[in-house]
Amino acid sequence: QVQLVESGGGLVQPGGSLRLSCAASGFIFSSDAMTWARQAPGKGLEWVSSINNIGIGGIYTDSVKGRFTISRDNAKNTLYLQMNSLTPEDTAMYYCVKGAKQYYTTGPRGQGTQVTVSS
Repeated sequence: QVQLVESGGGLVQPGGSLRLSCAASGFIFSSDAMTWARQAPGKGLEWVSSINNIGIGGIYTDSVKGRFTISRDNAKNTLYLQMNSLTPEDTAMYYCVKGAKQYYTTGPRGQGTQVTVSS
């Protein structure tokens, strides 16, 4: 059974940083691409970033390019999202999703971790 548990969210001031983690279990983590998606209040699920199974070549939605970095540690079965220069527009529930970009709405995902950017 696929299990994904996100952590690391919280309240941060504009310009601040957070590092999200996603602990994966129940599948062969190193065999799958992984994705981060987010959902802002009153909006639909938005794709944020994806990375291939060996951790090379992260891709990003335009609004986070240059600020967010996706990475993974296959030895620890963990996916990360380093978020810098946060803005209020980054406020959302962030989800870890099993699979590549095209599966961000349909793939298994965790319960999410809340990121709130506010002064």
